[in-house]
Amino acid sequence: MREFVVLGTASQVPTRSRNHNGYFLLWDGEGLLFDPGEGSQRQMMFAGVSAHQINRICLTHVHGDHCFGLPGVLSRMVLDGVKHPVHLHFPASGGDAVRALVSLAPPGLDLQLHPHAGSCTVAPGLEIRPLNHRIETYGYRLVEPDGHTLLPERLEQAGISGPDVGRLQREGSLGSLHIKDVSVPRRGQRFAFVMDTAPCAGAEDLAEGADLLVAESTFSDAEVDLATQYRHLTAGQAGALAAAGRVRTLVLTHFSARYPDVGLLAAQARARAGGATVVIANDLDRVAFPKRLNPAG
Repeated sequence: MREFVVLGTASQVPTRSRNHNGYFLLWDGEGLLFDPGEGSQRQMMFAGVSAHQINRICLTHVHGDHCFGLPGVLSRMVLDGVKHPVHLHFPASGGDAVRALVSLAPPGLDLQLHPHAGSCTVAPGLEIRPLNHRIETYGYRLVEPDGHTLLPERLEQAGISGPDVGRLQREGSLGSLHIKDVSVPRRGQRFAFVMDTAPCAGAEDLAEGADLLVAESTFSDAEVDLATQYRHLTAGQAGALAAAGRVRTLVLTHFSARYPDVGLLAAQARARAGGATVVIANDLDRVAFPKRLNPAG
């Protein structure tokens, strides 16, 4: 099962209807918590996200609206008796701040710290790219390996059934029969998470081919000068990022408190998003992954 759960959607200042940042991704049995801002523990309760579901916590950077909820989340995991290892990924330059936040939580959690730098793979299928913000910031991408979709009619013609089907999938061949003879290629799905940044090559790389892109949309296009000054995206720039990357679904979030109605931001993003479906994130929304278009798509 793959599902994206929105815990909070505000940027620097929360509002009456928008909590600080917080996002949870369920990806094939693994749970990843991104940028837990203040109040994330409480938002998890409202969203039905259990502390036991979290395997990884990923921080894009150490500005408060993206990490001040970390001690509370860790404390809740200790209180709830989480026994499995929890991996915390964060920019290496923010190590002192992250360790200070972690120290506020009680002991009892198998928390493993993973500072990172540069463009690399930080866990199986989990990649990072540097973004362009006022402090060191990284975006994340999850990539499912490409595979194959078996075709029942070809399996039947080849006389393959029962346990032999599983063996063929695991080993790639069965005698002289190769999996490519009874299947079509299946492109792995991709998830991308791009927070505080000005337009940059790292964001473009992360967005490329994403089935689901979560991107900040702090300002309207009319405030492009402010966006440039503070190194954020406008709604139109987020849409353009999705279009350039041939993204299927774009989820907009991280809205400035100056926009009580974000309909304008949605319209600006849609105007430049190409074929991408644009979704405005609201607190506690659940966003399903787009279905595969066809076995090879």
